Amino acid sequence: MRRKTMWILVLTLVLSLTFASFAFAAEEALGQEAKKFIGLACGLAIAIAALGGGLGQGIAISKGLEGIARNPEAQPKIFIPMIVGLALIESLVIYALVISILLYAKL
Repeated sequence: MRRKTMWILVLTLVLSLTFASFAFAAEEALGQEAKKFIGLACGLAIAIAALGGGLGQGIAISKGLEGIARNPEAQPKIFIPMIVGLALIESLVIYALVISILLYAKL
């Protein structure tokens, strides 16, 4: 299961990098044709960021709750670092949103 998930994530990363590079490289050369690639790169950036962020947050929350269920006295030591980790994961999704907005501004 992990191997399949890793291959899917690597494939989506490669595809997103490919479309993003096409978007930046094709802007001057193709003019109007570049808008298709830029739009596709914007959509892929947000989709992949949301997918990765959702998976990461789901795994983090499930492991945190498992730890709290096994040792309820450790709840304060687990809960606060888990919330900080979730905020950092969400910041990566926000960075992808900013990059997508910058790409869209090129249209």
